[in-house]
Amino acid sequence: MKVIAAYLLAVLGGNTSPSANDIKGILGSVGVDCDDERIEFLLSEVQGKDVTELIASGREKLASVPSGGGVAVAAAPAAGGAGAGAPAAAESKKEEKVEEKEESDDDMGFSLFD
Repeated sequence: MKVIAAYLLAVLGGNTSPSANDIKGILGSVGVDCDDERIEFLLSEVQGKDVTELIASGREKLASVPSGGGVAVAAAPAAGGAGAGAPAAAESKKEEKVEEKEESDDDMGFSLFD
């Protein structure tokens, strides 16, 4: 995914045909090591193809993939006495929300990578 992201960043930057060195440069600028084989594989797969067409065909393919929404529905009845467990679940959700809010307040003014 890092190699694909670097390729797309190069294309967004105006380079319509990024080379392996361009991708290595982008990844190296943020301190990421890259595998030459993966870069070469990506470049061989996208050679001569338009990025917007690749993205459009990928969206069409992803539209046919099940999203897994049925798993949560199936898991709810398996819990058994849901009437008794529901208040406890609601309390734990409230506690989690409070903890997240406190953590986000502590990070104010600091960079994500500090």
